[in-house]
Amino acid sequence: MLTKIENAIIIDGSGEKSYKGSIAIQDDLIIGVGNVPDLTYDIVIDAKGKVVSPGFIDTHSHSDLMVFEDPRILPKIMQGITTEVLGQDGISMAPLPEKYIDVWRRNISGINGYSDKIDWNYKTTKGYLKLLYNVKPGSNLCYLIPHGNVRMEVMGLDDRPATEQEIEKMKDVIRREMESGAIGMSTGLIYTPCTYANTKELIELCKAVKEYDGIFVTHQRSEGNNIIKSMEETFEIGEKSGVKIHFSHFKICSKKLWDKAEYLIEMIHKAEKEGISVSFDQYPYIAGSTTLGVILPPWVHDGGNDKLMERLKDPVEREKITEDIKTNTEWDNFIDFAGFDKIFITSVTKKENEKFLGKSLLEIAEMQGKDPYNASYDLILDEQNSVGMVDYYGTEENVKLFIKCEEMNLCTDGLLGPGKPHPRVYGSFPRFLRKYYREEKIISLEEAIRKMTGKAADTFNLKKRGYLKKGYYADLVIFDPNTIADVATFENPIAFPVGIDYVFVNGIIEVENSNHTGKRNGSVIYR
Repeated sequence: MLTKIENAIIIDGSGEKSYKGSIAIQDDLIIGVGNVPDLTYDIVIDAKGKVVSPGFIDTHSHSDLMVFEDPRILPKIMQGITTEVLGQDGISMAPLPEKYIDVWRRNISGINGYSDKIDWNYKTTKGYLKLLYNVKPGSNLCYLIPHGNVRMEVMGLDDRPATEQEIEKMKDVIRREMESGAIGMSTGLIYTPCTYANTKELIELCKAVKEYDGIFVTHQRSEGNNIIKSMEETFEIGEKSGVKIHFSHFKICSKKLWDKAEYLIEMIHKAEKEGISVSFDQYPYIAGSTTLGVILPPWVHDGGNDKLMERLKDPVEREKITEDIKTNTEWDNFIDFAGFDKIFITSVTKKENEKFLGKSLLEIAEMQGKDPYNASYDLILDEQNSVGMVDYYGTEENVKLFIKCEEMNLCTDGLLGPGKPHPRVYGSFPRFLRKYYREEKIISLEEAIRKMTGKAADTFNLKKRGYLKKGYYADLVIFDPNTIADVATFENPIAFPVGIDYVFVNGIIEVENSNHTGKRNGSVIYR
């Protein structure tokens, strides 16, 4: 199959200035950019002076489970995303020993959703990637080993330091999973059981990741009051292990430290001068989204979901939890960051709780005549911790400041599934172009595209992706830079963007004239 796109404004993902020309595709590869071979083409598309760019790359994706519900992954493909990095925040799908399946499904449901359209007995990354391949996804998918899964396989869900012997066993698990095709390791140091790991454990595990030239992707231990100390820990891990460091969804949650943004950038530059490879991704919003269970102190999660439920049923334990939330700022305390009035419910599993979707924790408490602490605990208990939320924590000035950093690339961090998700699920990439390129003019179109494509591919070592070059895979987006825009809002988040005409995945048209074609041509990208 030969395809030609002509009359295009070509932005190739490198950050270099755009130019006019054509692009030629044979099967799944680009065979010409600019001046293309004079051949008889099966498909000729007139771009009519619109931009042709590489397919967008989402370096922080949570499509891990919902891809089995709908392999098209429409919220991503319709905004031009052709490649996604799964296995985020240290808690994902594999490895997964059989004895932990039930408890782990509940533990990750607030982030990755809940599905019965999968055989959960895949056990390892090799088995999980085979399932991804068989489902034939709409986008290309690659995978990070989740630290929490590794820790669970070796030492369960207990809150304690790993022994030397357990660390060696975890390193062996990491080697096994890297050899199965994973591209690195992630951690989420506010999520169980990752939060129970000390710095020494992380350094040693990252040494195993480094053996395979993998990347360490971290939802760091604090994005709030202790972010400076947290970043120092992360740089220590990079220095002592030699691994490449990538901060997930980089931000400052604590109002008390909003004015420290430039200092954090200076910390990154200092680490780079010392030889540490540092990068980060960011979504273009001042609100985040995760599982509601994170409002509880880390000790409440000790032992896993069943132990958490027991503690929430105990009135004495509830009092301890409330006191900790009110007085302890040593952990990332979301009630302290956002408040009950700025945390909104996005997903539940029970129909009788759907009345809470889109409501704040304060509103839910008022609806039930309860105080907001116990109303929140009751909802977590009733839903067995399968509740999603949006929390408002940030400042627009810091979003803009981080966008301008050389180390930054774009992501969605979008939680798929039912309910009222964060609008970033449907709108992150078009919003980036609409708001920060076209309207606010803080970044050029070429640099914006680089942060959505080539920069991401380089950071995660994705071969032959992220650029419009001869011999590279034909992942492309055709869009109008004057009209591309996000439509999804916090009030109405389930809405596809506008201004995107075509999306190609490995040479096949999956979006044509802004409509999905029903085709799926994604692949699993192995290390």
